[in-house]
This record gives sequence, structure tokens and C-alpha cells, in this order.
Amino acid sequence: MTIRVRLTELAHTHEFGRRLGGLLRPGDLVVLAGPLGAGKTALVQGIGAGLGVRGDITSPTFVIARVHPPDPARGGKLTLVHADAYRLGAAADPRAEIDDLDLDADVDESVTVVEWGEGMVEQLADAHLLVRMHRAEDDESRVAELRATGADWVARLATLDGAVVPGP
Repeated sequence: MTIRVRLTELAHTHEFGRRLGGLLRPGDLVVLAGPLGAGKTALVQGIGAGLGVRGDITSPTFVIARVHPPDPARGGKLTLVHADAYRLGAAADPRAEIDDLDLDADVDESVTVVEWGEGMVEQLADAHLLVRMHRAEDDESRVAELRATGADWVARLATLDGAVVPGP
């Protein structure tokens, strides 16, 4: 199943991320793909709000990964590990660099979201959610395309509003 959602403004991207964050569980891996400016970090900001984590969510491009613990005052119960593999893509084997980050040490008890991670981080978990973000061709809105691999993602994603279309 593929879900496509049109996000016409930044507030919609945040809100969609918040709703997605509300569906996430310990051990979930979310892989984000898309060009610069597609809205990946904005989506993670919404996911962080949905998880109720501490700290401002900013792009971890230069630090590679940030850990945001839950904030009980915001209803948070899960840690968010937010990583950015953009700078790792130039390595001969970026998966080896991902392994060096030890992201798999946290994956079972937290939610791990990796920007620019497609093709590099899927081995961290048995199941994952791929979210491809891109700009719509006819205006400045964004489109989020969600594709689930394994686990019970299909059932969880069915609760999201959006256009559900058949996919491979």
C-alpha cells in the first residue's frame, strides 16, 4: 500500500508529522527521502511534537544524529533518534559509516528517523516506513508518499487521512 498526501503549507507538514508521530512505537524506523527543501526536517519536527519529545528539532546534518528524550510534561513516552545520512552518502560504503554510528543500539527502545537514509539504513530494523517527500509540479506544495515494509505498518497507516492508492 502507498499513501500519498498533499501538504499545501508548512503547518500541514507539521500536522501530518504530528499525526504520524502518534502512530509510532518503540523500534520503529522511519526513512526519509527527497531533495533539499522537500520538507523532511519539517516533517520530523511534527513527528517530534507527536511523540512529545524534548528539545528543538533541527537538521542534524553536521552532527549526524541527535537524541530527543521524551518530555513527560508533553505526554512523551518514547525517545526520538533523529539522524541525517546526507554527508555519509559520498563514502564508498555508507552502510559501514551508519554501522559506526551505533544507531541500532537505540532502535529497539526508541523511534529512529533518518533523513537521506534510503538504501543505507533499512538493515537497522526488520520493518520500516519509507517517506518520500517532493514538491508538487503545479505549485509550491509538498507531497509525502509513504510506503510500508513489514510489521503492521499497513494497518497503522490506514488510520491516516490521505489518498490511499495501490502500490507495489
